[in-house]
Amino acid sequence: MAENLKGCSVCCKSSWNQLQDLCRLAKLSCPALGISKRNLYDFEVEYLCDYKKIREQEYYLVKWRGYPDSESTWEPRQNLKCVRILKQFHKDLEKELLRRHHRLKPPRHLDPSLANYLVQKAKQRRALQRWEQELNAKRSHLGRITVENEVDLDGPPRAFVYINEYRVGEGITLNQVAVGCECQDCLWAPAGGCCPGASLHKFAYNNQGQVRLRAGLPIYECNSRCRCGYDCPNRVVQKGIRYDLCIFRTDDGRGWGVRTLEKIRKNSFVMEYVGEIITSEEAERRGQIYDRQGATYLFDLDYVEDVYTVDAAYYGNISHFVNHSCDPNLQVYNVFIDNLDERLPRIAFFATRTIRAGEELTFDYNMQVDPVDMESTRMDSNFGLAGLPGSPKKRVRIECKCGTESCRKYLF
Repeated sequence: MAENLKGCSVCCKSSWNQLQDLCRLAKLSCPALGISKRNLYDFEVEYLCDYKKIREQEYYLVKWRGYPDSESTWEPRQNLKCVRILKQFHKDLEKELLRRHHRLKPPRHLDPSLANYLVQKAKQRRALQRWEQELNAKRSHLGRITVENEVDLDGPPRAFVYINEYRVGEGITLNQVAVGCECQDCLWAPAGGCCPGASLHKFAYNNQGQVRLRAGLPIYECNSRCRCGYDCPNRVVQKGIRYDLCIFRTDDGRGWGVRTLEKIRKNSFVMEYVGEIITSEEAERRGQIYDRQGATYLFDLDYVEDVYTVDAAYYGNISHFVNHSCDPNLQVYNVFIDNLDERLPRIAFFATRTIRAGEELTFDYNMQVDPVDMESTRMDSNFGLAGLPGSPKKRVRIECKCGTESCRKYLF
């Protein structure tokens, strides 16, 4: 039908690989998809389902990509060219044998429960790979996202949509800034103090893009109406995540977490806390639901008054998976860029110290900036506090599992 509609093209929902599989199943050649008579009967291993050893010859039960489970076949090892899949299969097998306190040498036959586990693990890994691809397709930032679960069989979260900036809830308006700076050089020759000076605040960054304000003071970056360009040293948070990060499954019952794959210097911007902006009244309603679920992703925007809350439960970015710690390596700052409404700051995380590659990223869900300084206390953007301290409604106490020496035992 599409061929008869000149100048019209329709986006296909099937992937390139899926279309190739359909051709092979139908035994059809298709030059456009690279399927010819020469490779029509080439088969690709999707994953390995089982293992057995007969007279020192190793065999694997192969699930072929594009074919149902009923078409899986036993193949000798020498017929398989999928080195990476073979290595992963034996890695998963050895790890599970160790967990079950069995000897590490593979048995001649796998019992059904062990074979079933390896199939579920292979399916989970493919699901996580698809989710990783989806996250990277949706991200607008430089830093890549990887996903890893070597702990259990949990796959991607079912109800989570990756976004790159605030999603504005019903009845809320973000007003765009009307004016920008006229600086020739915002760092070394700011006109009128640049954008921070216009709001009677200090310039936030040094020439390396590291924050030099103490926690509790707001950050005012240059905006879309400023004369300066993309490389202006006062444009840091708006450039997004610069580091490669990994969403991983924790092995101590804290669910998913985030680790950095690169070294992060002290005072460097790491990520924003992104989600849906809702009213405090709506946050109170949702908070009761989250209480019953034993989790909350509510972050009060209480710089000047507690009117709005960010909910990252369904819509969010990688910060959705960052865990709490009573001794965190991330610090919260309130940031203003294209919207100067002090009730609606952007929430940015900066490194409190040098963070090594492979280290988990954490922030304090109940962070206190500076209880002595009145200006700082109004900056206190506590995590998930809709209806907590200051509210007559009692909330469920959540036990802390951060494991640090300074652990307070409870999140709230």
